[in-house]
Amino acid sequence: MTAPDPVLTLAAEAAALGRQGRRTEAREVFAEIWAGIGPDGDPLHRVAVAHAMADVQDDPWDELTWDLRALEAADAVSDERAAAAAVAGPVAAFYPSLHLNLAEAYRKVGDRAAALRHLELGRAAVDTLPDDDYGAMIRGGLDRLAQDLA
Repeated sequence: MTAPDPVLTLAAEAAALGRQGRRTEAREVFAEIWAGIGPDGDPLHRVAVAHAMADVQDDPWDELTWDLRALEAADAVSDERAAAAAVAGPVAAFYPSLHLNLAEAYRKVGDRAAALRHLELGRAAVDTLPDDDYGAMIRGGLDRLAQDLA
């Protein structure tokens, strides 16, 4: 059995703070993690931290910046690295959520064309999602955003 990755565990704890409405605390923890891994650190760590850090931003431009960092990092993660960290599923399954978040961030900053582009990229990747609650949540988010952008 693979031991839990300490950086991913800490990132999950910070994300939980955000879901509890403790966004400032979550940002502080994510900032500490990011400082420890840096912009050139392990891409799996970077995608996890940046993806979750985006969710606790108050400024949509900051959210977009973190979402873009997450997408860039995802492109450098291998399935082998994800499996070594006990991440369920292939890296390809990251992309529907990453593109959903980018589409939403672009919508918030008023760039409808970029929002539509990422919505379509997210929709094109939904077959990589598991057929479970997480997959349903991402598919539903893409559908709702499509309605918002229509």
